[in-house]
Amino acid sequence: MRLTIRLLVGFLVLYFGAVAVIPGVRNAVHRLGAVNPLLLLTGLALEFAALLSYSLLTRAALGEARRTVSLGRVFRIQMSTKALSSIVPGGSAAGSALGYNLLTLSGVPGPDAGFALATAGLGSAVVLNAIFLVALLVSIPLRGVNPGYAIAALLGVLLIGAVAALVFGLISGEGRAERVVRWVARRLRMNDEIAAQGVHHIVERLEDLFADRKLLTRVIAWAAANWLLDAAALWVFLRSFGVSTDIDALVVAYALANVLAVVPLTPGGLGVIEVALTSALVGFGLPRSVALIGVASWRIADFILPALLGGALYGTLRVGPWSISRQQHLQRLREVASADITVGENALDFAVRFATRPSLGKSGDIGE
Repeated sequence: MRLTIRLLVGFLVLYFGAVAVIPGVRNAVHRLGAVNPLLLLTGLALEFAALLSYSLLTRAALGEARRTVSLGRVFRIQMSTKALSSIVPGGSAAGSALGYNLLTLSGVPGPDAGFALATAGLGSAVVLNAIFLVALLVSIPLRGVNPGYAIAALLGVLLIGAVAALVFGLISGEGRAERVVRWVARRLRMNDEIAAQGVHHIVERLEDLFADRKLLTRVIAWAAANWLLDAAALWVFLRSFGVSTDIDALVVAYALANVLAVVPLTPGGLGVIEVALTSALVGFGLPRSVALIGVASWRIADFILPALLGGALYGTLRVGPWSISRQQHLQRLREVASADITVGENALDFAVRFATRPSLGKSGDIGE
């Protein structure tokens, strides 16, 4: 059944990709000669700032344990996990497992490393949906509602409602959530005890996060900076080809594409984001050729270059003057990806491997 669903969705992506992308390729090539190199460099700088913001988000979530690892080390670890996530389908689990391994080898206690990675991922997803909702609330009164836009708005509201219901349901009704998860696990022939333990750990992390207001504020701020800087980079790449779009339309299209990319169909949402984002921008009135070449340029900076840079930075964690001392525990990134494809690890198994996180204490300053 999973294979059938993947093939069906893959066919739909290819079909709509052909409809949305191929007609504009020939016209897009002619725009390459009119590109503004300065704006391209600005877009690259914004993309780097977005990646750095996510590293600051992860380091802030470490709490007191952040003193054991420098921001530079956290950045190299985050880029390494992004590179791995770009290699394998559904690579978020593999990237998280690699990030946990690298953080613990760097001296971060296991519970703190697990909490930071889970908090960064959860906080980032919630903030993305919140940005989507705000953009919809701003854009609908200005533009009205057309059929395609109404579908995007409805999807956004449903997704945000689902996230809110999930968080509220886990915190206020842990017992019911556990029973539901056990029932689903048994139907899927999974270990229901492991699934239940995964629910307990998720609830504990949510409670820790909401109990520490300073930590929650920093998580929201850095997660928002990550998404908004990335969206700003997309706007600059589009502008470098001589055309700009309204901010509200761009944010709606950007957030919708990234929300759809959560479905683990391809590594890093490859293909899904390009088709969804290009189609949405064209729907908002952007010329197809500009949307195509602008999105393609942005994805080079957002997906391809970070994957290459992450692979190189992973090498600095294995060998050289800035390597992790216990480098014999680090495999080549290609071997890590191969092992994940062969063995695999689901999200609940990954969560269960972490012990309950101790009290955070005072958060302190991020820059320390």
